Amino acid sequence: MIKESITRRLRYIYLRLTRLRGDPHKLALGMALGIFAGMLPIIPFHTLVAVALALAFSASKITAALGTWICNPATIYPVYRYAYELGSFILGFDRNAEILSPVIETIRNEESLHMITAILSAGGKVAAAFLVGGFTLGIIWAVPSYFIFHYFLKAFITWRKSRKLIKT
Repeated sequence: MIKESITRRLRYIYLRLTRLRGDPHKLALGMALGIFAGMLPIIPFHTLVAVALALAFSASKITAALGTWICNPATIYPVYRYAYELGSFILGFDRNAEILSPVIETIRNEESLHMITAILSAGGKVAAAFLVGGFTLGIIWAVPSYFIFHYFLKAFITWRKSRKLIKT
């Protein structure tokens, strides 16, 4: 029963994704903006920021929202950890893990609404390290993801058009 439900859900998601319409550039840009926003330490607001960026850059809002899932319950700890480490390195701060412990505890308890509060209450240096690191990681992941998704979306749209021609 559960396997059927999961299979149906995955099939539904697959069909929804294959029916996405639009220019490959706008779809890929939306995904890249979503990935960028997903790397920022603003956990309850990833989707909101991604959709706002998509509106500002005339990109796909749907793929922007999908891109934020790069930071999900399975990846949030490494993403935030590397954002902090990278931000501390760039800013020249001591990467003392004790300062980070309240934030790590909040992540482990999956208290996403308290994430920003935990980061801000850890101090200005910690918040700055998270922001700089998240921004940097966002750029590092978003730029190549645009090109990868653009390539695959162009190929997929071409495949879909050829499949329609065969059916008619």
